[in-house]
Amino acid sequence: METKKRPQLIWLNPSSLSGKLDAATWLQTTAALRRLGWHVTLAIYGDPKCHSIHGVAVYCVQTPPIYLLQQMVFHVQCILLILRQWHTCDVIVFYAMSAPWILPLIFFRNLMRHRRPLFAMDTRTLHMESPGKESIKDKLRKQYHILVSQLAMRWSDGNLVITQRMADALEIPEEKRWGSWPSGVDIKLFSKAWTNRYWPGPEDPIELIYTGSLNYERNLMALSKAVMMANEENMAVKLKLVGSGTEEADLKTFAETTSGAVEIGPVVPHQMVTQVLCKAHIGVLPFPDEEKFRVSSPIKLFEYMAAGLPILATRVVCHTDVMDGEDFVFWADGSDADALLAAIRSLWSSRGDLKRKGRQSMRAAHKWTWAEAAKKMETALETGLMRHPPKRRKVELSK
Repeated sequence: METKKRPQLIWLNPSSLSGKLDAATWLQTTAALRRLGWHVTLAIYGDPKCHSIHGVAVYCVQTPPIYLLQQMVFHVQCILLILRQWHTCDVIVFYAMSAPWILPLIFFRNLMRHRRPLFAMDTRTLHMESPGKESIKDKLRKQYHILVSQLAMRWSDGNLVITQRMADALEIPEEKRWGSWPSGVDIKLFSKAWTNRYWPGPEDPIELIYTGSLNYERNLMALSKAVMMANEENMAVKLKLVGSGTEEADLKTFAETTSGAVEIGPVVPHQMVTQVLCKAHIGVLPFPDEEKFRVSSPIKLFEYMAAGLPILATRVVCHTDVMDGEDFVFWADGSDADALLAAIRSLWSSRGDLKRKGRQSMRAAHKWTWAEAAKKMETALETGLMRHPPKRRKVELSK
């Protein structure tokens, strides 16, 4: 009996995943795809002697610290990798920054009239800088990113996206849409926070937590001001912001005036995030209702849920798509300080019920694991493979 060939995927991610907070997006999904029967080569920056990260096998390319040289060395090595596996690889998945290096391979394949490998661009974020706060370098990078994304979208065989809303926002043609795969969470890792949490008593403050980018567009200053307004109304509420970003200095300056009600903590390794979450009672997502957030699938939401935290969130569709109708979320009907304060008042009146809500949140997280995300990615890849079947060889029958 002929053994069915395992579908082969080469996945290019020009970054280092060691210590990266969202590294699970690629590591956990790669591991899950392999369990589903895929042969996956995940190519990243790193020491060639490093063959795995957190138990997941990776293909590391050593690169110099200078950005342009880094890009060149990485992609030249990846091109050589692709050419070595040209006749066995089914799909190459890449990101917009790799497009200038990948497009010549697509043209070469088309020139040779080959049908494989297929090339698919994956898009997981839109440009996140706030208008008016962009440097010249940021603006040039944004325009370059837009240009290469459009070229890749035009010439690639298909597109993967984080959500269908992302595909709509980018106006990806229907024939180029293979499918979406959202963010996910490692339930086993983040559920440790539940077992180590102490829930607040009647006299204890409620601890709010935010982990991630401390950039201006994340609306963290409005949240910080809402926390101070709550304390002025005699609600014992504290907020801890863990991360770094463009607004970090301003947030630290503000925190110094709050007598400890607002605290800024440094970035922590991904494997240690549970140690931060176990000390909190509410996970917060105060994002404004803007397109870059509407099209997203916020990984922090699923991590809060898996850690057994009730959620305080704005009514942005990336949140309502996951939690609409759920009892463990406290909704803010806007992103300004007054709307966030109203949500804090609601959770304060329910402070005796936080543990039950946290248990509901943790149960709901099981629908959003990396294994589930990998199944959606597999469906998208299989859609592309079905749309572009390989050429069949002509077989001549002897008389």
